[in-house]
Amino acid sequence: MQTIMDYFTTHGWIVEVFLLILLTAGLRLVLKVSLDRLARQAQKSNNYWDDALVEAGRRPAGIAVWALGISLAAEVVGGDAQAEIFQYIDSLRDVAVVWLLVWFALRFIRMIEEYYIAGHSEDKSLDQTTASAVGKLLRATVAITGTLLVLQAFGVSVSGVLAFGGIGGIAIGFAARDLLANFFGALMIFLDRPFSVGDWVRSPDRDIEGTVEDIGWRLTRIRTFDKRPLYLPNSIFSSLAVENPSRMYNRRIYETIGLRYDDIGVMGAIVAAVREMIEQSDDIDQQQILMVNFVTFGPSSVDFFVYAFTKTVDWQTYHEVKQRILLHIAQIIEQHGAEIAFPTQTLHVLPEPGNDAR
Repeated sequence: MQTIMDYFTTHGWIVEVFLLILLTAGLRLVLKVSLDRLARQAQKSNNYWDDALVEAGRRPAGIAVWALGISLAAEVVGGDAQAEIFQYIDSLRDVAVVWLLVWFALRFIRMIEEYYIAGHSEDKSLDQTTASAVGKLLRATVAITGTLLVLQAFGVSVSGVLAFGGIGGIAIGFAARDLLANFFGALMIFLDRPFSVGDWVRSPDRDIEGTVEDIGWRLTRIRTFDKRPLYLPNSIFSSLAVENPSRMYNRRIYETIGLRYDDIGVMGAIVAAVREMIEQSDDIDQQQILMVNFVTFGPSSVDFFVYAFTKTVDWQTYHEVKQRILLHIAQIIEQHGAEIAFPTQTLHVLPEPGNDAR
């Protein structure tokens, strides 16, 4: 026992390290209990900022307590040790503080973005693409700032790094021109907003059609209608024509219907009845152009066309409206004793020369 006491008396730093680690564990436990209470209180409010603040700071704060305790214990050990590694304790602690602050800021920004989009999911005026772009820009700013602070903590001149960035930017630009083209392509998408997350887009130039799922700094992910993911570099949108059917105001019904030549006598009455039916339909936008006219003498039918716009832009609802309109047209044709024509041919057989027709 006396030998053990003498050992601890000679190596008093062991007791100090043990007490520091024990105190650190106690502080970590107190912090966890306090954050749990704060989280429960934050959930009772309708404000998502306090929820994001507590949740974002939970893990960084816990690691910060351990980082502080371990660094203090390392300083105690380093007082009796000659290893060079203990000379970097202050720098490593500064780096850890910067890293934890950056981590907290990145988590907080991401959670605010998620809460904001989730809380306004029913708000059609919310542009999720803009919210996502702002979040990504803020996170990039925090990451770059944190990197510069870490370099400064290790004694690297930040002004020298910035000067090198200005000189070396030309070389980097040539080496990574595709990456930069995609970055500026994403920037143009965020600024011009030709489409947003959730929009249905297609291109007449290429076989591209589907729903936009994500717009990143390098790639845009589109989910095609057969549920395959399609990844497109953002630079392609600077030279690609893109249609955005999600932003149309109406959907068009444009159909040509043929009657038999025997029914040309009731063509005027059928056209008038179809026009009246469409004008009285609640599914048709009466503020848009509406046309029902006899249009042409076809090879085997006399044709009239229907040109109108529905109020809905939903793809499924549009087809239901169009089906009702076409079925009503078929009923009107039947009510007038006419029939919808189908391709026919009439063959005239002439008698052979020299034979009398009998």
